Amino acid sequence: MLSKSTRRILISALIVGAGFLVSKVTGFLDDRILVQTIGRSPELDAYYAAYNLPDLLFTLIAGGALAAAFIPVFTRFLTREDRVGAWKLASAVVNTVFLVALSGSALLAILAPWLVAQTVAQGFTSEYQQLTANLMRMLLMGTVIFSIGGVVMSALQANQHFFLPALAPIMYNLGILGGVIFLAPRLGVWGPTIGVVIGALLFLFIQVPGLIKYRAKWTRWLGWRDANLRRVVRLMIPRVIQLGTIQLASLVAVSLASSLPVGSITALSNGWKVMQVPETLIATAIATAAFPTLSEFASRGQTAQLRSTLRITLATIIALTIPATIGLLLLSQQVVAVLYDASPEVMLPITWAVQGYTLGLVAQSALEVTARTFYAQQDTWTPLYVAIGAMGVAITASFLLRPTLGVGGLALANAIGVTVEVITLLFILLRRWHVQSSAEPIASTSISGITEEVAIVDRD
Repeated sequence: MLSKSTRRILISALIVGAGFLVSKVTGFLDDRILVQTIGRSPELDAYYAAYNLPDLLFTLIAGGALAAAFIPVFTRFLTREDRVGAWKLASAVVNTVFLVALSGSALLAILAPWLVAQTVAQGFTSEYQQLTANLMRMLLMGTVIFSIGGVVMSALQANQHFFLPALAPIMYNLGILGGVIFLAPRLGVWGPTIGVVIGALLFLFIQVPGLIKYRAKWTRWLGWRDANLRRVVRLMIPRVIQLGTIQLASLVAVSLASSLPVGSITALSNGWKVMQVPETLIATAIATAAFPTLSEFASRGQTAQLRSTLRITLATIIALTIPATIGLLLLSQQVVAVLYDASPEVMLPITWAVQGYTLGLVAQSALEVTARTFYAQQDTWTPLYVAIGAMGVAITASFLLRPTLGVGGLALANAIGVTVEVITLLFILLRRWHVQSSAEPIASTSISGITEEVAIVDRD
């Protein structure tokens, strides 16, 4: 008999997974039509390269970093039934995120030509470096809007509301799809770039009814001296650094791919998206649905339930991703042909990238819920230390494998790094819980270097 929390997670995971599925389908339509419209070209490589720095900014400000820090603290208010305090914190976070995203985007826009020449477009000619910089400036407008939507999404998920957050990525991709279909034939890669801004607006506005449902109240309050906001920021710092290391490894891969044959960056980007389909539909959906519950158990000190939830979700994820891995490895060429329907010289490097990334699919999937278990306990430092080590492994492997395996080697390096990362994190969790279970009912745990006494309640 499944527990109430497990049933809630599974139902929420189905909602999130369905949203991800439609989002992925529309995303692949974007890429497929774009490849068919523009073809294998330096312009298309410039478009995909231009995404990297805006994506990095969003990820660091309002992506996984903010969700990992915000949801556990926001959930603590909800468990105390203090919705006034919860939405006051949310307002402070939204206002702060907007100001930081706006300032960061402006700085990146000013430095765009130099930044792209030194990073993602290092192997491009000066003409296409400039195109990449201009495209990036437009994408940064969407990043500011997207950042606000990311905070709203986290707040709704913390309220165990997953339907509108599941629709948001679909609306984002539909915005891009509109740019691809209606603007790309006349404007080339500028069509989907404009579509990104439209999609970001749709991403935000589709979630507004959820805010109304939960009586969200926005206040013009920064609250920079508020203890709860400062706690969110303190928890974000190691997560931001961690995501920065992940993006650094990605930037290294893109930079190395820029000196490979034309189309290599596109192949790397599209190969990653193919691998992410099963990861997102299975692991991200389950982990996203489980995170508020994990945070609730952690905030109540219910370690036994926290451990049980991780065990069930991790076993479910692994059981589903192993056959997905085998199937994708065996059918990667056919899958790429169906998704992209391009010439053989375009599809071959994408297939190599898919195969390389897929070898890390089980580890990528397990990492989704393993890392969130640390975040639920408001421990964002341990995953940081492990990620830095894994990044070193991935970057070293990229330099070693690129000369012989090309794009496939760069993808395989990512798989090696993430495998090392998740094995290390699981080992630390098991060791930590073993020590706790053999200790007295009142155990000492260290979070961000500050020792706090917490009650460990076993109610299994």
